[in-house]
Amino acid sequence: MASYSVFIKASAAKELEGLPQKDLRRVVHKIERPRSAPRPPGCEKLTGENRYRIRQGDYRVVYSVDDTSHQVVIVKIGHRRDVYR
Repeated sequence: MASYSVFIKASAAKELEGLPQKDLRRVVHKIERPRSAPRPPGCEKLTGENRYRIRQGDYRVVYSVDDTSHQVVIVKIGHRRDVYR
């Protein structure tokens, strides 16, 4: 299976920097996971969109997958109460 490259949008990078230090390491680990498997166990497809989400505690990572160019684009990172707005 081919390896996927992971890109983080500038807005998502800012959201990542704003996370509490205690949660940052675990969220970054979840972001690295789609390199080998863009749809890992536990991810869910968002209804009505071509995006997926991964849970890490109270935080969510929303991303899209382009299978033709083997790219994963991190779109949004945030607390579960705010990320889908």
